[in-house]
Amino acid sequence: MLRGLYTAASGMYAQQRKTDIITNNMANIHTPGFKEDQTTIRAFPEMLLKRMGTTSNGASVESNPIGTLNTGVYVQEILPRLIQGDLEQTERLTDLALTDSGTGTSFFTVQAGDDVKYTRNGSLTLDPQGLLTTGQGWPLLDVNGEVIRLTSDQFTVTSQGIIEENGNEVAQLGIIVAENPEALIKESDGLYKTENNEPLPLAENAAAYQISQGFIEKSTVDPMRAMTDLMTAYRAFEANQKILQAYDRSLDKTVNEVGRVNG
Repeated sequence: MLRGLYTAASGMYAQQRKTDIITNNMANIHTPGFKEDQTTIRAFPEMLLKRMGTTSNGASVESNPIGTLNTGVYVQEILPRLIQGDLEQTERLTDLALTDSGTGTSFFTVQAGDDVKYTRNGSLTLDPQGLLTTGQGWPLLDVNGEVIRLTSDQFTVTSQGIIEENGNEVAQLGIIVAENPEALIKESDGLYKTENNEPLPLAENAAAYQISQGFIEKSTVDPMRAMTDLMTAYRAFEANQKILQAYDRSLDKTVNEVGRVNG
């Protein structure tokens, strides 16, 4: 019976984790470049149960197998759904949208503290020092790994990321195309990093991506599907909860009624 308690409790915990991920996705429906997270739920290894018997001299021996016992589930991994989001025109010169072959694996490089990190959020601003930064204040980097400094917000960006002011080239955006995007670790503020914080190589083929100035990439969250998944997770949580309550009532009856010693 106690095994059943643990199994139901693990199901509740897994569905709670899934609910947290889905609600975070829904909260970022309007966040530019946001990639929704998807969960993978996996069962723990099953246990084989066998009937135990005794020999004539009282020694324990295994008898026929009874069957298998499932020991619960857990959230194995959480992965961002890296696909190309739809573009929305804003006509703001500081808004840049990355487009690629539909895989969503090209990224802007930014200087986040002491580390180089990556983002798809191209809703940019110019800070008082003229640095081209993300909404969280992280400066974008060029192909040389240097911050990009401009004199005004009247600049143009070509489809290959070359920034021009007054007809003169001042920088080229440092764009990377991740060969193994599943190895990227997603952080807050729409940032991604590598496991060892080692910078990824810049894109060798400029045709692998395009930049659209005056556009932003919309979130990849589908609100209707997210709401459906949320309700499904909630119902699964409720089902496990009812099983847990049934076990609790059985234990209560066992302790307070079946196990009662009449005086």
